[in-house]
Order: sequence, then structure tokens, then C-alpha cells
Amino acid sequence: MEDSSTLDQAAMPAPAPWRAEMRATLALAWPLMLGNLAQMAINTTDVLILGRYDVDALAAAALGVNLFWAFGIFGMGVVTASSPLIAATRGRRAYAVRDVRRTVRQAGWVAVFICLPIWAMLWHSDAILRLLGQEPAMVEGGARFIRIAMWGVLPFLLHLVLRLYVTALERPIWGLVVTAAGVAFNALACWALVFGRLGLPEMGLEGAAIANALANLFLFLGMVAVVQGVRRFRRYRLFGRFWRSDWPRFRELLRVGVPIGMMLGLEVTIFNAAVFLMGMIDRASLAAHAIAIQVAALAFQLPFGISQAATVRVGLFYGRRDRAGIARAGWTAFAIGLAMALVLSLAMALGAESIVGEFLGGAQADPIVFGLARDFLMVAAVFQLVDATQAIGAGVLRGLQDTRVPMVIALFGYWIVGIGVAVGLAFYTPLAGVGIWIGLAAGLGVVAVLLVARWMARDSFALVPG
Repeated sequence: MEDSSTLDQAAMPAPAPWRAEMRATLALAWPLMLGNLAQMAINTTDVLILGRYDVDALAAAALGVNLFWAFGIFGMGVVTASSPLIAATRGRRAYAVRDVRRTVRQAGWVAVFICLPIWAMLWHSDAILRLLGQEPAMVEGGARFIRIAMWGVLPFLLHLVLRLYVTALERPIWGLVVTAAGVAFNALACWALVFGRLGLPEMGLEGAAIANALANLFLFLGMVAVVQGVRRFRRYRLFGRFWRSDWPRFRELLRVGVPIGMMLGLEVTIFNAAVFLMGMIDRASLAAHAIAIQVAALAFQLPFGISQAATVRVGLFYGRRDRAGIARAGWTAFAIGLAMALVLSLAMALGAESIVGEFLGGAQADPIVFGLARDFLMVAAVFQLVDATQAIGAGVLRGLQDTRVPMVIALFGYWIVGIGVAVGLAFYTPLAGVGIWIGLAAGLGVVAVLLVARWMARDSFALVPG
């Protein structure tokens, strides 16, 4: 008869699968993290270059870019559904070429489908900006920027579909390579078109918009070259008979993707609302918020990369109907993401004054803005922990193709708890701008807790769809 210690050892899970899962998650995540940072660089290059050209053009472009991405983020969310679907397909059968091809092709169809209403709304961006109470001169400039840049939405979404495809095949480095090249292309094109260099006419604001659209086309063509030129990707023959309809897969992508788009939209718009709330307090609070949110957004790209990797890893095991693998992939992502968020949180808390000083040139530049931005960053340090948790919670649930309940959780957490606490603390207590940041953290915290609870429930019944 075996002694009890032998039985206990036999019952304990072997550490090797957990180490292997950690290595697989990190290998998938680091190119995604760098790619996310590079994507941010593309989105901000136009604004940075225009800042050296003309202040009015800068303000109009910033307004246009914000509205552009308010709609673009929804499209990103919808086509993101292709990632868990491809991962689950590969989990069921590693070399399921036809089924993967079906998903990628129909994701392209979905991109075209959702672009039509996005284009219609962006074409009337002047009316939207007037409704938001913007100055007439800024409305005119912002609308001019958007009516050119909007044509880059479709190539951007198609490029994203192909990036998600190579990521689901666990080769995300190619997406990073193309995005990094896109950063350089966009910077060169924007500089040349705005200032009239390299034999091109000086076009100012319109030049930045053209560069933006061309950069998105560059990203798409770059990913086409990758999937056509690399043998591992070429064997799927993605573009053969791409015009052929596949309505069941099309509907499946919308079923999974529309709630993702709604959830991302709810998250982005609460941060847009925070900008307007800060503006209702005073100029210093608004300026300080711009600094703090930029730092927080950069830091968020790291746990967000873990979240994207978790969707693929959980999706693979979900396709295999491997309950233990699902749990291992999900909890590994949480462990890595929270460890990373803790390091970022400590860095932001300990280095708040130095970070703000880099933006303002020291406390002497504007002591009021400096103090507010430092206080906001201290709240943002805690904010990182809950933001990472909710991002990874959403990522692991997407791996299970569970997107509707997380959408409802986001609506409740962001727009009932988050905005409610922000307005209450900002305008009915002396906390002012700090109260808005506490409200954002509270909303994210509620979403994080509820998503983890949902994951724990689905983890126990992970093989049950729905």
C-alpha cells in the first residue's frame, strides 16, 4: 500500500505544463506588446508633426483623430472575433486549412460590411463635432481631416484581420515587423506632405490626413506580402475565390464580434467622457489629464498584449475541449499580466514627479498642472492593476467565445459605476479632477471583479458553450 505522501505527490499537478504555458504565452505576447506600442506611434505621428507646423492644424487633427478612432475602435472589436475562432479551429485540428481560410475570408467581408456605416457617419463628422459643442473653426478643420483619413479605415481593418490571422497561427512577429515599417512610412509621408518635402506640395492638415490613409494602406499591403510570401501562411491560399459568400461563418463572426466591438467602444468612450468632464473643471485639470492618460495608455499596451495572447492560448484549448488546458492558459495569463501591472504600478507611483517633469520640463513650468498631473498619476498607479485585470479577463473569455455577458458587464461597470462615481466625486466633493480618476478606477475595478468571477464560473464549465 502506498503511503499518504506518495499519494499526495501523485495528486499534485506537474509544474512542467505550467512552465511550458508561461513560455508559450510570453513568446506570443511580446511581439503583440511591441506591435501595440508601434500602432500607437502611427496614430500619434500625424499630431506630433502638425504640432511643429501649425497650432490650429494640430488642434483640428487631434479632434479628427479622436472622432475617427471612436468609430474605428468598434470595427477593430468586431473583426477581433476572427482570433478566437481561428484558435478554436486549430485546437480542434491543427492543420484545418479550409476552416481557417473560411474565417479569414469572412472576417474581410465583415470589415467591408461595417465600414459602410462607419464611412457614412464619418462623412458627416462636421455635424457630430457641432453636436459635441466644438468651435466652428475646429469643426471645419476636423471634418476636412476626417473626410480624407476615413478612407484608411477599410485597409486598416483588413490589415488587422491578417495580423490576427498570423497571431492565431502563433507567428505574431510578422505583424510587429509590418507595423514597425508602417511607423517609419507614416512619419516620412506625413513630414513630406505636411511641409512639402521630397518634391511634394505643402499640404498642411490635408497632407497629414493623406499620410494617415496611405499608412493604413501600407499596413494592409505589407500584411498581404507576408501572407503571400511566407510558406507557412501561403499554404492557406487566403485570397483564392475570396468573393465566395459563406453566410454561416459571416453570422458567427458578427455574433462573437459585435459584443467585442461594443465592449471596446464602451471602454474608449468613458475615457472620452472623462476628457469633457475635466474640461468642465478647468484648463489645468484638462492639461494634467492629457499627460496622465497618455502615460496610462502606454503602460496599458503591455497587459493588453498579454490579453491578446490569452485569447489565442485559451482558444486553442477550447477547440481541443481540454478543460485543464483552458484553466492553465487563463490563470497563466492572469499571473503574467498582474505581475507586469504591479511593476508598472510601482514605477508610476515612485516616478510620478519625474514622469510629469519630462512632459512639462519640470515643476517650474506650470506648478498647478504639475501637481495635478502628479496626483492623477498616483491614482493611475492603482488603476493599472484593475485595468490589467479587466483586459486579461476579457481576453480569456474571448478565447471561450464568451462576449455578450462581458459587454453587459462593461456597460454596467463603465457607464453606471465609473461615470456615476466620477461625476459625484468631481462636482460634489473637493476632489475635482482626482475624483474623475477615482471614478475611472472604480469602474474598471467593478468590471475586473465581475469578469474574473465570470471566468471562474466558465473555467468550471469551460466545455459548455454559450
